[in-house]
Amino acid sequence: MTLTRRTLATAAVLAAALGLSACGAGSGPDTGAEEGSPGGGARVVKTVHGDVEVPDEPRRVVVLDTAELDSAITLGVKPVGSTRSDVASGFLKYLPEEKVEGIESVGNIAAPNLERIAALEPDLILGSDIRDRDRYDELSRIAPTVFTETTGHPWKENFLVHADALGKKDEARKVVEAYEKRVDEVTEALGGPEKAKDLTVSVVRFVEGADTRVYGEKNYIGTILADIGVGRPAVVKKATDGFSVDVSPEKVDQGDADVVFYTSYGDPAKSGEEKAVGGALWKGMEAVRNGRAHRVDDETWIQGIGYTAAGTILDELEEHLTAGE
Repeated sequence: MTLTRRTLATAAVLAAALGLSACGAGSGPDTGAEEGSPGGGARVVKTVHGDVEVPDEPRRVVVLDTAELDSAITLGVKPVGSTRSDVASGFLKYLPEEKVEGIESVGNIAAPNLERIAALEPDLILGSDIRDRDRYDELSRIAPTVFTETTGHPWKENFLVHADALGKKDEARKVVEAYEKRVDEVTEALGGPEKAKDLTVSVVRFVEGADTRVYGEKNYIGTILADIGVGRPAVVKKATDGFSVDVSPEKVDQGDADVVFYTSYGDPAKSGEEKAVGGALWKGMEAVRNGRAHRVDDETWIQGIGYTAAGTILDELEEHLTAGE
């Protein structure tokens, strides 16, 4: 399928994920919200820390992780502040530049700068216990703080919490419906559920300073692969807590499958990617021999953890999994 056709096929997802800013008030100085519009009320959101009272229409939102950033942008809200996975690298590059332009950096993920956050005078903070549990009380003194328990695997449930906190539940429903429609389209492009199940797909991530990961089923990308119904290699059953099987460079071929997607967190030369893909073990893998090993963007496939990233992933899955048909 050509890029043009794929882009048209995902128009519903993109429209839902990136064009919602006109559906309601956003956050920050350049959202186009009219001055004096209603926003003085409050409501209660259920969170991992119990009920939290938030403004009806939050306008100055700070997000503490990539999932919360994706959720906000997907729902048409530009945060006033956000952490980054790496301060030097900027915000998630798969997000349109105009959607993140002007957002203030408030430090690294799991190490936010509380003084910077306070200086932005937020009226809502979004994050998770797994990243910032120890800072929850301090953050709550700055602004109403809505935390989910963790990130990754429960990303769909977390998105609904974010949407509730942002006052965007109706918009969230449209995003979810568009995603589910797109998932069905990709599954059908693979020949339907039965044919999709017969195709095994593996995701391998080279990590700077750590072992290589073969991703299991209980993580963000694992849920998307499950949604389109493809098979997974047997090794994923050995994944620790369902998350990943960590392997040494000498065992990278454990990540083999009919189709392999691979990426790097950090410098490919330091993550082990360059050495691995140039080696005999990698070149001997079935997917590599058949020209079905594809390098993908780490921010989109692993770090983004949201519906906007998912739209791009579904495009790429359809493109690569139907290639040659």
